[in-house]
Amino acid sequence: MSVISPPAGNDQSGTVSAEARTALWASLVGTTIEWYDFFLYATAASLVFNKAFFPDQTTFVGTLLSFATFAVGFLVRPIGGFVFGHVGDRIGRKKTLALTMLLMGGATALMGALPTAAQVGVLAPILLLLLRIVQGFALGGEWAGAVLLAVEHGPPRRRGLFGSIPQVGLAIGLALGTGVFALLQIALPDDAFLRYGWRIAFLVSILLVAFGVVVRLKATETPAFEKVRDSGDRASVPLREVFRPPVLRTTVLGMLSRWGEGAAFNTWGVFAISYATSTLKLDKIPVLIAVTVAALLMATLIPVSGLLTDRFGPKTLYASGIAAYGVAVFPVFLLFDTKDIWLYALGMLVVFGVIHAVFYGAQGSLYASLYPARIRYTGLSTVYQLSGVYASGLTPLILTALIGAAGGTPWLACGYLVATAAIAVVATLLLTPTPLKEL
Repeated sequence: MSVISPPAGNDQSGTVSAEARTALWASLVGTTIEWYDFFLYATAASLVFNKAFFPDQTTFVGTLLSFATFAVGFLVRPIGGFVFGHVGDRIGRKKTLALTMLLMGGATALMGALPTAAQVGVLAPILLLLLRIVQGFALGGEWAGAVLLAVEHGPPRRRGLFGSIPQVGLAIGLALGTGVFALLQIALPDDAFLRYGWRIAFLVSILLVAFGVVVRLKATETPAFEKVRDSGDRASVPLREVFRPPVLRTTVLGMLSRWGEGAAFNTWGVFAISYATSTLKLDKIPVLIAVTVAALLMATLIPVSGLLTDRFGPKTLYASGIAAYGVAVFPVFLLFDTKDIWLYALGMLVVFGVIHAVFYGAQGSLYASLYPARIRYTGLSTVYQLSGVYASGLTPLILTALIGAAGGTPWLACGYLVATAAIAVVATLLLTPTPLKEL
């Protein structure tokens, strides 16, 4: 991929040193694996867990309970963000990221070995919930560290591009998760898939995480953190500074700016799978393939967004993309409600593959530019993970409840999504980021 591996050269020329290239690959590989682990759960929550762990409920209630355990991961993520943000600002980015990956991979692999409710009764969903908590805690420290590993190694003229690369990992991780589930369902009969097939996707995480940890340990610490460490300017309690004026204004606006992105991703990447298979009664395999293809398109376009970020600035690109998402919500659900798989796929390609790539590619560098290096890991973790409780984790629950309240029609849910976009655009326009060249 040429945008990731340009020729080495002078940092000021916009080209990339060997150390920066290694850090960039470590960021990409690590986020791909961690998001694969995290969104395996999301896909399983839509297709498997409501049957394997909540089998005595109606389909609607079982799906709600399954998404409730999905949301718990987001409730725990801010705690992980605070803890690993503190560690990342005090000890360093590199070691923190290796630890988060080990925790995430261990929890995911254990999910693949869990007994079902038919085997151990109520203990099954309890164990599932505990492992989901570990997942959320680990991921709480992942995103900010991966972004900083990339951005803080990036040359001044390429920091937007570098900040977009960890976001590619999310798209690839989602594509791998949905793609593996689709392949397993093609290869196995339905009963075999529900009995043991879904477990294969979770157990594969053991091998992926082992590879990812090795890659990350080869990366060097970021120049920005080394400068803070060498100067003795490390914050004693970074979280306190993040919530103290005048930085508090930035933190609140950053969290509000993320509402649109968090709601969008968990609508198209999580809820849309359940909506298509449960409400629209579309076949699971074509739906998973459609989401996978849209995610791969997103992964291809995110670096393009990173290049545009370097040219126009992250604030402009992020606000424009979120506004486009708000405009697209109602037309996309109209396509969904035709119950035509091809029109469903078209909607996903436009809103998830293209529009989401525009603002998601700019998000990492935007949030990195909001805080000084001494509290940057904690600041990014706080904005991304604390907002994730309402912006991301509750979205499938909220949309499911709104559609239920509206008698099965999606228009109340669409109104909610448009509102999240409007809030996010206004908050983004009020932010005052530092120019990327000055980070």
